Amino acid sequence: MWPESEENRRRKTPILEKVSIEHEKADRKILELSGGEQQRVAIARALANGSPILIADEPTGNLDKNNEQSVMEIFKKLAHEEYKCIIVVTHSKRVVSEADVVLTLKNGELYNYQMK
Repeated sequence: MWPESEENRRRKTPILEKVSIEHEKADRKILELSGGEQQRVAIARALANGSPILIADEPTGNLDKNNEQSVMEIFKKLAHEEYKCIIVVTHSKRVVSEADVVLTLKNGELYNYQMK
């Protein structure tokens, strides 16, 4: 493993804090992390490039209810406090209930648009 530079540590620490990953776990192999931790690491990677838009395809599909809620809280915080555009593709009714705007597709076409 390559030694970590001070610059890399300085840049990644706030991102890991946003997704509730302890610094010790940041250096573990992905298969050594739980499903929820793996998903939060994926979010951290997406945040690292600084994009104002984050697209997540079924981000909670393989998570239990608690980890699903944790991921949704991260997304809401990013959207409401950091003004990021979070686009989530999901079949989960719980995830849909957390969204500010819901676009429903049916047979590949926009079927319904709802602002909450």
